[in-house]
Amino acid sequence: MMKVKVFKIRLREEFLYKDQRMLDDFLEVSEIIKVETAFVNDECYWSVILYFEELKTIKSTVKEPKTVKYSADHDILNSDEEKILDALKYWRSEKAKEQNLPIYFIASNKELMSVAKYKPVKKEELLEIKGFGKHKIENYGEEILEILESV
Repeated sequence: MMKVKVFKIRLREEFLYKDQRMLDDFLEVSEIIKVETAFVNDECYWSVILYFEELKTIKSTVKEPKTVKYSADHDILNSDEEKILDALKYWRSEKAKEQNLPIYFIASNKELMSVAKYKPVKKEELLEIKGFGKHKIENYGEEILEILESV
């Protein structure tokens, strides 16, 4: 049976992380059939409507351990990595404007920080960074690698 759930992703810094986290957690345990998003201008948030089926089987089956992906959580960046991070943030904001998306749809600060620390050289290495799946790499992988080469 298909169900519907609506998420509100508020853009204000103090809500954004929590709202995003709730959405991510939900995506991990649900089979998403269709997604619709709408930006609510006057209140400045994204409304994300998910049509889904619950994955009831999860509880009864043993899940394969997920490979641990690289994530620069509380690492301190050196000056070269700071330069890379600044370049990536600039690219992200330009990309967001161009595609008319909020910046976190493209990549979170933590993801960009992880890229700056990990310094992937090929697209396959991007997969090893937390937050980078096939979709994100197909859309932005080339450009991210070009930025890393040029900084």
